[in-house]
Amino acid sequence: MISYEFLLTALVVVLIPGTGVIYTVSNGLFLGKKASFAAATGCTAGIIPHLTASTLGLSAILHMSALAFQLMKFAGAAYLLYLAWATWKDTGGLSFNNPGEEKKIQLRQIAKRGFLINILNPKLSIFFLAFLPLFVPQESSSPTLHMIVLSAVFMAMTFVVFIAYGLCATGVRNQVMSSPNIIRWLQRSFAVIFAALGLKLAAAEQ
Repeated sequence: MISYEFLLTALVVVLIPGTGVIYTVSNGLFLGKKASFAAATGCTAGIIPHLTASTLGLSAILHMSALAFQLMKFAGAAYLLYLAWATWKDTGGLSFNNPGEEKKIQLRQIAKRGFLINILNPKLSIFFLAFLPLFVPQESSSPTLHMIVLSAVFMAMTFVVFIAYGLCATGVRNQVMSSPNIIRWLQRSFAVIFAALGLKLAAAEQ
């Protein structure tokens, strides 16, 4: 039911670092393992609306409606710019805490931000509209069910890969802790990356 071509293609797509990966890595690096898990969960959950839209054909409407695309695009860009500002100013939950303080982190807020990062990306809906149907056999007796299965597999792969990225970031966390200058440099670097991604999204064509 699931082809090797789909698995390979989906893996390549998931492995390419994007906004969700950067968000997960930043949380793993600054806040620890639990924070990276929360970020990965939120980013993965943010895919659900796009997959649902693709399955129901709603993303076709988004693709055809320039106004809907523009509104969603600028909302996503604005949120990324806000996240960049919060990271730069150290007011958005990406401050560097000691391991003993990890329990105090608002994991729900981290997951919510990850969810918003992906749900406000209109390119995801269009991507899944063009991507998933390619792997649904023409002879399939239930194309909708096939799409749902493919979507579930893609989400599972996304979650596993994001967790791996987060764990890698957490693994070098102790080295980062030893230098406040590195912490400050990394925070500002992530802020610039978020801002650049926001501007890139704002300039994207449908």
